[in-house]
Amino acid sequence: MDAREWLGLEPTHNPRRWYLPVVPGISTGGGFLFGGCGLGAAISAMEGATGRPVVWATAQYLSFARPGTIMDIDVTVAVDGRQTTQARATGHVGGTEILTVNAALGSRDFPEDGQWAECPEVPPPGDCPPRESRWNVGDSILSRLDQRWADPGDGRGRCSVWTRMPDLLNDVSAPALAVLGDYVPLGLGATLTNEITSNSLDNTLRVARTVPTEWVLVDIRVNVVANGFGHGSVFLWAEDGTLMATASQSALVRLWQGEGYRPATAGGSDTDSGDGAGTSSAEDTPGG
Repeated sequence: MDAREWLGLEPTHNPRRWYLPVVPGISTGGGFLFGGCGLGAAISAMEGATGRPVVWATAQYLSFARPGTIMDIDVTVAVDGRQTTQARATGHVGGTEILTVNAALGSRDFPEDGQWAECPEVPPPGDCPPRESRWNVGDSILSRLDQRWADPGDGRGRCSVWTRMPDLLNDVSAPALAVLGDYVPLGLGATLTNEITSNSLDNTLRVARTVPTEWVLVDIRVNVVANGFGHGSVFLWAEDGTLMATASQSALVRLWQGEGYRPATAGGSDTDSGDGAGTSSAEDTPGG
């Protein structure tokens, strides 16, 4: 199984139109499409339409897609150069736009490369405790991930969790990394002293290289929380210390109002543009 099959993304007769059945396995426990899955599906569609690997992709989450709906993804190639393609993808359910993704795709030969970022020193996955949700994850995306706390954080703005997608094993790809990059809300929950929920407003993935690895270290760094929004980044490391990709993200942050998930209502009182199609951190707080 590859990431496209894991997500459930399907082609059509038109190479620039794809569709994604929204099912619980790619959704949050709050009952809407997990933002990283939306970005991953858009990346997969653009890679399939252009035949080139993604270099970077940025998603703006506009509204919610519920399980039982179909999200159509339309790919537009704005510029198709000799080595680089600039493209965008829009995902919509009926007449409602769910997300917009802009991306560059391609690859180039160059005589020099290097990695200057350093992987944090953490215990191997087998020595780390499982990350268990305090909520009933049901058939949500969390039921399809195996996660172990490498560093649960102590309020200093940084935590990390080993994560694997058992159905994919060593088949790590940009769409899979997009799913794992949507975890700044977990860092917010691990950093703030209040119980919170949050929704992703965006997510940007920058892909360096992928290597075979069963586990990915999701290294989350919260930069700042101000005016009701949190901003941070995620470094995605292979078990051998290879930096495969980085992600950055902003999220709307709320005080948690009670047990379980806050129902997601696009266009609610917190924002006129919807609260985003991304992660609900009712499932992404420390230990849950």
